[in-house]
Amino acid sequence: MYYIILSILFPILTGLYLLVRKEIKDRKRLLTITGIFLVISGALVILALCMAGNGIFTLFNLTERLPVLFRIDEVSVVFSVMTVIIFLCAGFYSFVYMKHEEKEKRYYGYYLMVLGVLIALCFAGNLITFYLFFELLTLSSMPLVLHNGSREAIMAGLKYLFYSLSGAYMSLFGVYFVERYGNTLTFSPGGVISAQAAAEHGGILLIVCFAMLIGFGVKAGMFPMHAWLPAAHPVAPAPASAVLSAVIVKAGVLAIVRVVYYIFGASFLRGSWVQNAWMVLTLITVFMGSMLAYREPVLKKRLAYSTVSQLSYILFGLAVMNEGSVTGGLLHVLCHGFIKTALFLCAGAIIFMTGKTKVSELRGIGKEMPFLMWCYTIVSLGLIGIPPTGGFISKWYLAEGALASGIPGFNWIGPVILLISALLTAGYLLPLTIQGFFPGADFDYSALKKKEPPLLMTVPVLILTVLSVGIGLFPQVFINYLSQIVEKII
Repeated sequence: MYYIILSILFPILTGLYLLVRKEIKDRKRLLTITGIFLVISGALVILALCMAGNGIFTLFNLTERLPVLFRIDEVSVVFSVMTVIIFLCAGFYSFVYMKHEEKEKRYYGYYLMVLGVLIALCFAGNLITFYLFFELLTLSSMPLVLHNGSREAIMAGLKYLFYSLSGAYMSLFGVYFVERYGNTLTFSPGGVISAQAAAEHGGILLIVCFAMLIGFGVKAGMFPMHAWLPAAHPVAPAPASAVLSAVIVKAGVLAIVRVVYYIFGASFLRGSWVQNAWMVLTLITVFMGSMLAYREPVLKKRLAYSTVSQLSYILFGLAVMNEGSVTGGLLHVLCHGFIKTALFLCAGAIIFMTGKTKVSELRGIGKEMPFLMWCYTIVSLGLIGIPPTGGFISKWYLAEGALASGIPGFNWIGPVILLISALLTAGYLLPLTIQGFFPGADFDYSALKKKEPPLLMTVPVLILTVLSVGIGLFPQVFINYLSQIVEKII
C-alpha cells in the first residue's frame, strides 16, 4: 500500500524541491534533474498499479467519518496510465520548447506537483479525498497558465481560478448531502445511495447530483461553464496547454464518472430529469465547441475550442448510461488524451520554429516540416473519427450506444450532432494540412527552408501518433478491459 502514497508524494515533493531551491544556473543540470524526477515518478505509478492490488490505504482522518484514503481500481488504471504517458511526452518535449521561456525551474516545479496531484485524484478512494485534491489541482496548475506573466495570462489565470473554485464549491454542496443520505463517501460500483434514501429523499438528491455535474463539469469545459478553457490554453506554454487540454480537464471527467457511477448510481439517475438535462448540455457543448473552433483563426485557441467539444463527446457517452455509450466514452478518454496532446505539441513546435500563431500564416508549412505535419494530419484524422485511428472506434461506440439507448429524441439527435461535429472538426483541422502541403501556384517556394523541429520535440509527437493509431488497429485489447469496468457500474 505504501507504493500508492509514494507515487503521489514523490512528484509533489520533488516539485516543491525545485520551487524552493536556489536558481540552477546550469540548464543541463536542471533538465537532467527534472528528467530523472519525471521518469522515477512514472515508474512509481506503474509500480503502484502492479503492487497495490485492491487494498485501501488510509492516510489520515479529517474526522471519524471522513478518512483521506486511496484505492486503485480499473478506472484508476485507465486515467493514471494515460496521465503518466502524456506527462512524460510533454515533459521531455518542454526541455526544448521552454529554452526561450523564463523561469524554467518554477515551471518544472509546478509541472511535477500537478503530476502528483493528478495521480492522487486517480487513486482517491472516496469523495472527500477526491475533492481535496481536486481543489489542489486548480491551485497547483494555475501557475502554468500564468507562466509568462503577461496581462493576458494573468487575466486567463484568474478566470481559470474563479470558474474552477465556483465549480468546486457547487460540488462541495453536494458532498454534504451525499455524506448525510448516502451514509458513506467511499466509491462503490453502482453507487452508495440506498433504495430507502432514494425513495424518501429522491428529489433533493437529484438536485444535488445535478449541482455536482455542473460543478465538476467546469473543469471538463461543459456548457455553460466552459469559457475559462479557450482563455487559458492559448496563453500557457505549449506543453502546459497540452497537459491542460488532455489531462487536467479529464479530472472533471473522472469526477463525473465517480459521482454518477460510484456515488449516485446509474439506476438512480437513468430516466430522470437530471439525465435529460445533462444530455442536452453535452450536445450543446459538442456543437458549440466545434462551431467556435471552426471560426477561430488562432491555432492554439482553435484547439482549445476543439477540447470543449471533444470532452462533451465523452460526457454524452456517460450521460446515455448504457454499455456501448459508456465504453465509447471511456475509450475516447484515451483517444482524445493522446490526440490532443499531439496536436498541441505540433502547434507548439510550429510556433517555436516559425513564431506564427494563425492558421492563415502557415501556408506551405508541410513543405518546411513534412514529418511534423504528417503526424499532425494523422492525429487530426483520429479526432475527426476516420479509420484506422482510435477516434473512429470510440465514436462508433458512442453513436451505437446512443442509437441503442431508446431514449426518445436523444437516440437520433445525439448521433446527428456527433456527425455534424465530426464534419466541423474536419473543417477546422484539415485546412492546415491542405494549405501546408498544397500552398498553391502563387506561393513563393524559393523562400521555403526545410527544417524539422529537434528530436526531443518530434519523438514525443511520434509516440502519441503511434498510440492514437494503435488503439484503432488493436481496439479489442482496450474494449475488453473497459468492458470489465462498464459491467460493474452499469
